[in-house]
Amino acid sequence: MKLHAFSLCMLACTACAFDVDDFLDRLDTALSISAFHDNLRVRLSGTLDLEIYQFEQPAPGLIDSNIDTLFNPRLTLFLDAQIGSQIYFFAQSRLDRRFDPSDHGAQVRLDEYALRVTPWEDGRFTVQIGKFATVVGNWVPRHLSWDNPFINGPLVYENVTAIQDKYAAFSPLEFLYGPYYEGKYAFNPVIWGPSYASGISVSGQLGKFDYAVEMKNASLSSRPESWYVTENGFENPTFSGRFGFRPNEAWNFGLSASEGPYFRREAEPTLPPGRDIDDYREFVLGQDVSFAWRHLQLWAEFYEARFEVPRVGNADTFAYYIEAKYKFTPQLFGAIRWNQQLFSTISDGYGHNVNWSPDLGRIDIAAAYRFTPHMQLKLQYGFQHETTGPGEDNHLFAAQFTIRF
Repeated sequence: MKLHAFSLCMLACTACAFDVDDFLDRLDTALSISAFHDNLRVRLSGTLDLEIYQFEQPAPGLIDSNIDTLFNPRLTLFLDAQIGSQIYFFAQSRLDRRFDPSDHGAQVRLDEYALRVTPWEDGRFTVQIGKFATVVGNWVPRHLSWDNPFINGPLVYENVTAIQDKYAAFSPLEFLYGPYYEGKYAFNPVIWGPSYASGISVSGQLGKFDYAVEMKNASLSSRPESWYVTENGFENPTFSGRFGFRPNEAWNFGLSASEGPYFRREAEPTLPPGRDIDDYREFVLGQDVSFAWRHLQLWAEFYEARFEVPRVGNADTFAYYIEAKYKFTPQLFGAIRWNQQLFSTISDGYGHNVNWSPDLGRIDIAAAYRFTPHMQLKLQYGFQHETTGPGEDNHLFAAQFTIRF
């Protein structure tokens, strides 16, 4: 009798899931329009992400919360418009609790908007203008919740360092220990997430080679509020690029580079006399590789970065991650990622050489199940360990339920 009741319950849940899936299929059709003999196509789509995080203080990565358990809902809407085969426009808007998970109130933002023109059908040349994700590396093309095997990003995209973009420390000692008495959100990672800065890019594909070069209004380390043209103009642009080589369908290799000033305008009064923002730059060199074979996918990125720091000198760091995803069934997959970031030493001004930020390593393990083509549940555990500095560890537990429409 109990087995019969359980079977009926599972059948009812499955039927409910398919009913919701059928509704989302109809919604997708309703949100897609075409006109002028299919020469104009417009589609509105989106995702609803319900996330919950459990961690130890201080919160890891770019999570901005003073509470240990954080609920972080997010509604993302995408607009895609195609005119013929040459003109494409896209936009991304979000309703959430700030760009990175936080315990603040809700806000609505326009994170991306860009116009893309491809004059030739072979894709040898494309120009894009607007506010869009950086071309650097291989994580950004799969950073959205439905495509990312994990809930968060790799360490290099979210680990907060001693770099500040709003203020220049007046001594090496202040630069080194500022993070311990100021709020974490005053500091910057090497790359801030997908880096939706504003600007222009050109890209294309030539046989087994592809290229992408961009000019943006803010550096890779810049915070989200710096990405808007109204907040940060093009007086001090950043130039970035990636050149890729795909020898066959399984392998993809890339080389990225970026260079540009990382200070915001309000930092100018704190710079040494006679210096301006353009005198202090962020340099990034990256290598990436990906591999796919049957049910297995592998990704890796390696980054060498240098910040020119006033009154300190060069602050160097090396970061990398190796990530694997395996699809056990058409609906179930698992993923594991090892991250590490190492920092050079600088003089503290008193005859000692110390790491300018703590070296650390992190392992992430995730599993996801796709109930339907529109619904997905993801679970993740992460363990982070500092190998220098205070030696603080952090355990992160996270869950994410996504509805795609």
